Amino acid sequence: MAMDMNKMMKQARKMQAELARVQEEVAQTVTTITAGGGMVTVTVLGDSTVQSIKIDPSVVDPDDVEMLEDLVTAAVNEALRSSQEAAAERMSAVTGGLNLPGL
Repeated sequence: MAMDMNKMMKQARKMQAELARVQEEVAQTVTTITAGGGMVTVTVLGDSTVQSIKIDPSVVDPDDVEMLEDLVTAAVNEALRSSQEAAAERMSAVTGGLNLPGL
């Protein structure tokens, strides 16, 4: 019984180390998404930090700021969604599909 517990603890420590490694990789992962046919480009990191927003000057119309706001919002939301989805897939590969709180 003690042997099984030692083996289980060793596996848990190994999984914890692997999770920490993957979390670090995920935080450094870069996701870039465009909206409006490439008029707005948003780049986010795996930790959901917006790294940059690029706006094609041709889409800047002072008479239609609402369209630009919509394009930026769409690009940011899609970039964050895509980044979070990629992070979840990588974490799932380590946890074997277990839903661990806080990850």
